[in-house]
Amino acid sequence: MRPFAASAPELVTGKGAGVLPRHVAIIMDGNGRWAKQRHWPRFAGHKQGVEAVRRIARAARAMGIEALTLYAFSSENWRRPESEVSDLMGLLRLFIRNDLDEMVRDNVQLRVIGDYRRFAPDLVALIDTAVARTAVNTGPILVIALNYGAQAEIAAAARRLAERAQAGTLDPATIDEAMFEDELDTRDLPPLDLLIRTSGEVRLSNFLLWQAAYAELLFVDTLWPDFDADTLAAAVEIFGQRQRRFGGL
Repeated sequence: MRPFAASAPELVTGKGAGVLPRHVAIIMDGNGRWAKQRHWPRFAGHKQGVEAVRRIARAARAMGIEALTLYAFSSENWRRPESEVSDLMGLLRLFIRNDLDEMVRDNVQLRVIGDYRRFAPDLVALIDTAVARTAVNTGPILVIALNYGAQAEIAAAARRLAERAQAGTLDPATIDEAMFEDELDTRDLPPLDLLIRTSGEVRLSNFLLWQAAYAELLFVDTLWPDFDADTLAAAVEIFGQRQRRFGGL
């Protein structure tokens, strides 16, 4: 089976050949379809999706990728059936409890973007503990997007700058792209280099809209539970063949 969608842009060999992306983000899509193909409940697909998270987080570390951001739960996912949302929260709890010691041991920094404080208090406390325990680590960064929506992130950043301007502590004329980026959830991360979406869908679904301005986009046919280290390596190889001009020649 082809690993990449026919809609993926034609490769261009140029200055970027062989370059490793510093920051990769993935829209993890296709858990439900993976389960449906096997006549299994959707929960089985989400459970296998968690296994893919483990697999890809380890593969990214082994490859030397500095930051990996995974879209785990969007602000729109609340529209799903309550039972499915509950299943997803349960899997998140298990992932943190089962994998936190490994992240600490492997010097991984766990970070969370999005308004995860809307979750149940025990889950919020679990996330806070995990982030605090890995905060002193100096190795690769694993970012989980939870209750995240890029439009809300951008609106919140604009609101904070407006409040400072209204208070007289900020001259609106000095606001530029760098200042705006300092208000985003990703302010301490490397610039986004490569954004991958699995399952053949070709849209960003309100994910890292500002950050993706000059990222390379890749749309993959592979359903997320089947995404593995070889698929990630193929994506990185394609990234290395892209010519990134950033508006220049």
